[in-house]
Amino acid sequence: MEYRRLGRNGPLVSRLCFGSLVMGPLQAGLSMKEGAGLILEAAALGVNFIDTAEIYETYGYIKEALRLAGETGEMKSWPTAGGPPGSFGDGLVIASKCYAYTWEGMEDSLRKAQREIGRDVIDIFMLHEQESELTLRGHRPAIERLIKAKEDGDVRFIGISTHCVNAVLAATSMPEIDVIHPLINKRGLGIKDGSLEEMLAAVKAAHDAGKGIYAMKALGGGHLAREAEEALGFVRDLDFVDSIAVGVRSVEELRMNVAILQGTEVPSSLKEKIRILDKHVHVEEWCQGCGKCVEACPQQALTLVSDETPPVRVEHSKCVLCGYCAARCPDFFIKVY
Repeated sequence: MEYRRLGRNGPLVSRLCFGSLVMGPLQAGLSMKEGAGLILEAAALGVNFIDTAEIYETYGYIKEALRLAGETGEMKSWPTAGGPPGSFGDGLVIASKCYAYTWEGMEDSLRKAQREIGRDVIDIFMLHEQESELTLRGHRPAIERLIKAKEDGDVRFIGISTHCVNAVLAATSMPEIDVIHPLINKRGLGIKDGSLEEMLAAVKAAHDAGKGIYAMKALGGGHLAREAEEALGFVRDLDFVDSIAVGVRSVEELRMNVAILQGTEVPSSLKEKIRILDKHVHVEEWCQGCGKCVEACPQQALTLVSDETPPVRVEHSKCVLCGYCAARCPDFFIKVY
């Protein structure tokens, strides 16, 4: 596995970042044993970087993987930020994020991550789905709390995740932001405020300024899964992207992703084992039309239509299958599968 430094002063991370969203309750819903086992399998393949978020509800998988590794003595040695190899627990770089915009809200989210992951220090903590300089300014109290957490040693690096070119540009000029987690895929699917070319130019400028860059949605939320080798290869070959977060729900998908990011041929036997399905958002017909899913959708792909059944219409060309709508449904009437 190839490792790169995440930004000018960040940790050494594997080119593949384990995206935990897909395996969690918002999508595949793997059992705790299955999810923790998948993380340990990734570790065995050299993956030392994992992406999670408060909304994903996947902290427990990481904690269980750490516990199992400690019990069995299966401590994978990786390069750590300081140079020499570290154990699974020490070398695993964990990035999380939340929607908090106040000091108190960020305090609660940070403590929850520490408690539910079982770690005193969260390597990277980010503001989730930032849109512009205005958004970052409005969320300043949460950033201030992260700055204090970094000073106290509770957080090592501060970052943002975003689907927006303007947020990348704004974060580039902020010295307190160490890491940017932008949406990048070969078709520009999901970019909210610009073209693929504009996003690539902004991300390159951020990387040149010393920011750590790890990409998301290289497979367009699953829309590009049938052309995974080309789609992942496109982002892999961008020299200003340090790592790529890819969600997986099976060992076979994980091994395929590792092969692609290492630039090796995917064995035909492995391809045959992977059943690539077209995922979609399904809204149950008994949905009450409360509108919470519409408010939660970052892509504005959902619309309330009162005279239809169900009363929520999905514009699939805009949907990136993140599952955030399902997380906000109070009655679990939305599924992503």
